[in-house]
Amino acid sequence: MRFATWNVNSVGARLPRLNEWLELVEPDVLCLQEIKCAPDAFPSEHAEQLGYEVAVNGEGRWNGVAILSRVGLDQVELGFTGQPAYDPPADEDDPALIGAPPRVEARAIGATCGPLRIWSVYVPNGRTLDSPHYTYKLEWLEALRDALATEVGADPFVVTGDFNVIPTDEDVWDRSQFVGSTHVTEPERKALADLRALGLHDVIPRALKYDTPYTYWDYRAGMFHKNQGMRIDLVYATEAVSSAVKDAYVDRDARKGKGPSDHAPVVVDADI
Repeated sequence: MRFATWNVNSVGARLPRLNEWLELVEPDVLCLQEIKCAPDAFPSEHAEQLGYEVAVNGEGRWNGVAILSRVGLDQVELGFTGQPAYDPPADEDDPALIGAPPRVEARAIGATCGPLRIWSVYVPNGRTLDSPHYTYKLEWLEALRDALATEVGADPFVVTGDFNVIPTDEDVWDRSQFVGSTHVTEPERKALADLRALGLHDVIPRALKYDTPYTYWDYRAGMFHKNQGMRIDLVYATEAVSSAVKDAYVDRDARKGKGPSDHAPVVVDADI
């Protein structure tokens, strides 16, 4: 089975590239994040013509996740048990959210695709260390861990997506650039460690055959061409998946050219 994850940073803006990539790479299962569209607005026609079923958890211009599968799509769950709501503070950065009531954001979707139980997640960014969004991020990761504790028994199992956490200092081009910032703090990294403690393995370091497999590069200052990136798009899998991995790679070509996402897809081939 070939499965992949990709933060497309708006499926509408990336649709031609997504459709071309599906034809070229032919994943059996593709997890998407930050689709930025409502479920009924997801442009699934081309994917369906290629044989994919599509499940979407979306909310309009923010967030949103999806799973595309050509090996079956069953037991779909939109969000997870205990997923916390985001309560925008009075000084919320986004003016459109000021005064808005708490809401459970579209950041997670799970499904059974053939033999594989898989979750696509888009973890909150956290913004700054003194932001309520950082507290929300830690609460969200803790709730995800608790929810998936009952899921990992469905071996083979994968949770993948944009975690917005850099697992180690080796996963970023310059750790000193993140002093006092989110993505590298001990509480965030501990949340990932707690997730792995359920019996999950970080597949990519185990499988890739080259150094610094970054998955995200900021659009600014030519950071992609300088390879000043970070690894925040992760694949956590049970031993049945991890031990069966034949190959895995970050598709840097999908980050090149005109109008790319700021993330590259991560692709995994496993004998499952």
